[in-house]
Amino acid sequence: MAFSPKILIVDDEPRMCESLRMLLGAKGYEVYTAVSGAEARAILQDKQFDVALLDMVMPDTDGHQLMDLINQKNPDTAVIVITGDVSLESAIGALKKGAYDYVRKPFEFEELLTTVENALKQKRLKRENAIIHEKLEWSESCYRRLVEHSPDIIYALDEAGNFTFISNAAERLLCMDRQQLISKHYNTIIHEDDQEKAKWFFNDRRTGERSTTGVELKLVSSEGCGEPKSYEVRHLTIELKSTGIYDKDVMDRSKKFLGTYGVARDISDRKRLESQLRHAQKMEAVGTLAGGIAHDFNNLLMGIQGHASLMLLKTDPEHTHYRNLNSIEQLVQNGADLTKQLLGFARDGKYDVKSTNMNEIIRDTLRMFGRTKKEISIYEEYEEFIWPVEVDQGQLQQVLLNIFVNAGQAMPGGGDLTLVTKNVILRAQDAKTFGLPPARYVRISISDTGQGIDEGTRQRIFEPFFTTKEFGQGTGLGLASAYGIIQNHQGTIDVNSWVGEGTTFYIYLPASEKVIKDEIPFIKNNQKGSETVLLVDDEDVISKVGSQILQELGGTRC
Repeated sequence: MAFSPKILIVDDEPRMCESLRMLLGAKGYEVYTAVSGAEARAILQDKQFDVALLDMVMPDTDGHQLMDLINQKNPDTAVIVITGDVSLESAIGALKKGAYDYVRKPFEFEELLTTVENALKQKRLKRENAIIHEKLEWSESCYRRLVEHSPDIIYALDEAGNFTFISNAAERLLCMDRQQLISKHYNTIIHEDDQEKAKWFFNDRRTGERSTTGVELKLVSSEGCGEPKSYEVRHLTIELKSTGIYDKDVMDRSKKFLGTYGVARDISDRKRLESQLRHAQKMEAVGTLAGGIAHDFNNLLMGIQGHASLMLLKTDPEHTHYRNLNSIEQLVQNGADLTKQLLGFARDGKYDVKSTNMNEIIRDTLRMFGRTKKEISIYEEYEEFIWPVEVDQGQLQQVLLNIFVNAGQAMPGGGDLTLVTKNVILRAQDAKTFGLPPARYVRISISDTGQGIDEGTRQRIFEPFFTTKEFGQGTGLGLASAYGIIQNHQGTIDVNSWVGEGTTFYIYLPASEKVIKDEIPFIKNNQKGSETVLLVDDEDVISKVGSQILQELGGTRC
């Protein structure tokens, strides 16, 4: 059904009301008439109108009062004042109150009809504008919510490179008040290493396919925003996309550069995972090589050890060569220790795995270390009911000693060494950060108050043969073997350190459900036997020397 605008005519002349009703009704309008103020009030209580034709001079009421009632009941009603010469001032007052227009008696019907149609058009335009405005507000609100809840930093710069807008993500990622960044230059948040690079890309003037995309930059991140984790860094690596803003089409040579808008996506986790993957691949390759070298080297050592042991069995302890033979055995043992470190980061380098209480391993290792470093104060904090872990105890002691020794070297004048063990459950997000499956873990944190480690060293600290010590003072295998050993135990090791602020190592080992069993004491027996022993080895030197030793001990070779 077609829409018919409603019109109310208020005039104290009944013939005027009736004639206008007939004429306007013929044009398709729904017309109501009132010949008094009281009648008009009664109609206005029940109905709403698009247009009201109002005579300002009525015997029983003031036209302004009726206008106030119309504005109160239905402010959208367009009021057209019908006035004579004597009430012109009253009509002008009505216009000031918001009346749409007025017509003066006597008037032509066409004049009135035009005024009514114009009033309805204006009313329709207002309604359409209100709808458009509402849609614009909703659209703006929608896009604002998208921007404010985006995980990426969305920003806009003026032509000088100062922020005119920056999204909420800046507060979460950079720990800076975004309002304080407004009107600040973009280099406020650029890391010092990338200041020069940012000049070319962050405030880019290019648009379309030529605009900046995929550029990596480092942004500074304020300290103290939340509890720090071992894997956090003090800068944010972002992937940048920026586009120039102009007042005209970019092809127009008279265009004026207004600024830049862009998106900065946090890729710190991705870069860290890529680095971890590269490091793991490198360690796997080196570990495979180290395992082969260690195997061949052990064969050589076994030959030397075997022949030295044979000579010792036949040498009087008082003989002058006895001490030299003992020295050879000690040197062979030192070489064997070196190969153990090589095997530490070779794949599957575990030998004697058993369910273990890490608190006991740490206490024993600390006791050994503490006797040699009296100038270091040691603090211990152990989880009372620590979960058992499946580890090679000797290798874990090696890991701990390597870290303790590094801590001691970082504190030549003394300092504090703090050991903390804790049962932790890594949920999916935290586990992903460490490259581990979600599960229960025992976390060991080892903190010192030494000189700390710079970022370049920290990136390479677990690489084999990497050392900051002078030539001849270290092999560079200590922390590399620690890394390999923990990896072979399906755990992870991480380091958190800055120059002048000490260092903390974090070790995560998967918890075990197995019960810890008591050790069975080893009883040494030097008696010779008479058994038949089958010795099998693919190295001729080992089979020969092994056979000779077995024969010396009373066995029969086979």
